[in-house]
Amino acid sequence: MTDDVAADAVDESLDPSVRERAAAVRESLAELDGVLVAFSGGVDSAVVAALAHDALGADAVACTARSETLPAEELDDARRVADEIGIRHEEVTFSELDDPNFVANDEERCYHCRTMRLGAMFERARELDIDTVCDGTNASDPGEGHRPGLRAVDEMDAYSPLLAHDVTKDGVRAIAREYDLSVADKPSMACLSSRIPTGLEVTEERLSRVETAERLLRTWGFEQFRVRDHDGLARIEVGADELEYALDTDFAAAARDHLRDAGFDHVTLDLAGYETGSVSPEGETGADADDGLPSEADVLDAEYPTGDD
Repeated sequence: MTDDVAADAVDESLDPSVRERAAAVRESLAELDGVLVAFSGGVDSAVVAALAHDALGADAVACTARSETLPAEELDDARRVADEIGIRHEEVTFSELDDPNFVANDEERCYHCRTMRLGAMFERARELDIDTVCDGTNASDPGEGHRPGLRAVDEMDAYSPLLAHDVTKDGVRAIAREYDLSVADKPSMACLSSRIPTGLEVTEERLSRVETAERLLRTWGFEQFRVRDHDGLARIEVGADELEYALDTDFAAAARDHLRDAGFDHVTLDLAGYETGSVSPEGETGADADDGLPSEADVLDAEYPTGDD
């Protein structure tokens, strides 16, 4: 797509309020000499990258951080989406596992992760003589509970144009559709460390077996899913509309065998289905969120129906 065609499509086809906000984002970016967009390849950062590319052309750069917490498929997606947009794409490599605060996996894990990730972005921006680093935080994010990663964005003075111009998640997806981005309806995908319950150390072994397990689910056709690692016990979550397929005995046998091969000792299916942030601190939602699960005592004390009921 050319810049003029893309901009015209957004200007003419969107809901008027979203159109105005998209234009305001683009205009704010056009006032800068250049930007580096922290680019995961998800819908939020893709929209920022597309608007930045419209506004600045070659002076806009997308940058993806490679680490143990980023699934290989997500990196491939980021490369592909950057190519769709036509924006220059850079990659930086670092390891969150170098930081003992991150490894400890307390309720501030996302803060430590985002601080390191943005730090790598600012370093690459300096190498490219770019003053401004943007991220994809949108106007819906601050209202989604405990989100320590947002504090890192504020402290490091990254620019969040979607947030600054009140573009909500629904607005982001609408803009992405107008740009015909393939990720317009892509489900949110938090980093792999979010699969490990708060308080249990993040290790390369745990991240690796979660990545392998989720790659299998993706290969088997699931769209909304997580594999939670409870210290060697895999808890599979799938979307409500996919739960019936996950209850199939053939799938259960295949999941058990393959996930054990990946390094898990036990494999379970969560009958409640997929729940965002189900192993994170209480009150969190979104990419940063408590499991809200009943205690063992609650389960054992509950009254369940029997064949005589």
